[in-house]
Amino acid sequence: MSSDTAPSREPREHGRGDDGAHGHGPGDPCAGPARGLWSVDEHLADVLATVRPLDPIELPLLDAQGCVLVEDVTVPAALPPFDNSSMDGYAVRVADVAGATGEFPAVLTVVGDVAAGAGGLPEVGPGQAARIMTGAPLPPGAEAVVPVEWTDGGTGGGAATGMRAASTAPEGAAGEVRVHRAAEAGAHVRRAGSDVRAGELALAAGTVLGPPQLGLLAAIGRGTVRVRPRPRVVVMATGSELVQPGEELGPGQIHDSNSFALAAAAKDAGALAYRVGAVADDAESLRAAIEDQLIRADLLVTTGGVSVGAYDVVKEALTADGQVDFRKLAMQPGKPQGFGAIGPEQIPLLALPGNPVSSYVSFELFVRPAIRALMGLEDLHRPVVRAALKTDAALTSPPGRRQYLRGTYDAESGTVTPVGGAGSHLIAALAHADCLLVVPEDRDGAEPGDELDVVLLG
Repeated sequence: MSSDTAPSREPREHGRGDDGAHGHGPGDPCAGPARGLWSVDEHLADVLATVRPLDPIELPLLDAQGCVLVEDVTVPAALPPFDNSSMDGYAVRVADVAGATGEFPAVLTVVGDVAAGAGGLPEVGPGQAARIMTGAPLPPGAEAVVPVEWTDGGTGGGAATGMRAASTAPEGAAGEVRVHRAAEAGAHVRRAGSDVRAGELALAAGTVLGPPQLGLLAAIGRGTVRVRPRPRVVVMATGSELVQPGEELGPGQIHDSNSFALAAAAKDAGALAYRVGAVADDAESLRAAIEDQLIRADLLVTTGGVSVGAYDVVKEALTADGQVDFRKLAMQPGKPQGFGAIGPEQIPLLALPGNPVSSYVSFELFVRPAIRALMGLEDLHRPVVRAALKTDAALTSPPGRRQYLRGTYDAESGTVTPVGGAGSHLIAALAHADCLLVVPEDRDGAEPGDELDVVLLG
């Protein structure tokens, strides 16, 4: 089976979660006979009751970006580990520059250079100074650093504008420097442990590792870290009418957009996303494609073929073995849904409708929380706010079904404006929306000014 970004054939060395396999247990709603409409909340609860966080693994720092830390990390040694200069300038004793002015500068003997990473530091005695660079350790005897701009830079002239390279400085590491201002003890010195002290908590378990967190781990000497890995999510579209973008369309064909949108959404949720080329409307081909993906997936997502048509291949291919339950939800769009766990390792599979808006809304409501549950995150859902409906006319909604409409949210005014119509094929409207506005099941519409729940997508 072709793939745009084919994942490794080797399975990742981690298990399915703290309690073992996925699957429907005794008392699970899917274990019983067929039932009527499921609510959105019931379906989501079933998904989240089955999905378990992935087992922790040890990863190099850059591979751990976006992962959830599973251990408290303490600081093994102070940061910074030694007193160092925060400026390019001269390391001095406070008494030697007391009362120094531009008219009556303190004249000090330069005893050497101290660069970042330097060893064998010169000792600064009475009447002496050492040239020092930013980040260099404070030499013994020195109590403060005066910026080079407070001095003549060793030239014997006026105030310096910068530190010259040691190779071009006429005085080299010797000569004299005139200091035009006094300095207090500790001036322009970063004290050892001023960032964090040894034994302090650097990062707590549950932290999501972004660039600043990885930088801190590197700074305290950690080369690897124990995390829950980012789940590998395989996205597969079905439909003989689907053509790869960039290829010319034939009669009755359309470009495959769902797999691109869902793979991008999975990546946005924190997963390692893999998009598989569209599968034709053939049950055996689909079963073979899914079997081929199981070794490299922590979660499988299909789109299309879950309704009641004669060529709804996903339903045909996955219903026979009873591992995937196909159900109807009291929602619009996205009424037909499938969910189960397949293969020896019981890999969770969510089968989404094929209409673009139905597919994306279903992803946001069910797949995104599942991905974040696999990651071990506590916050599984998009933020929800209340906003006043801003529209010229009332909205209609099917009674008994929760409707999700595309919209744009204005935080300043606290309003939400619908974008496009209710049709589940209107992908252009979806591309211009930044939220979903929700008309609940117990209403048949909404009037201008009504307050509604708004799911923020940005």
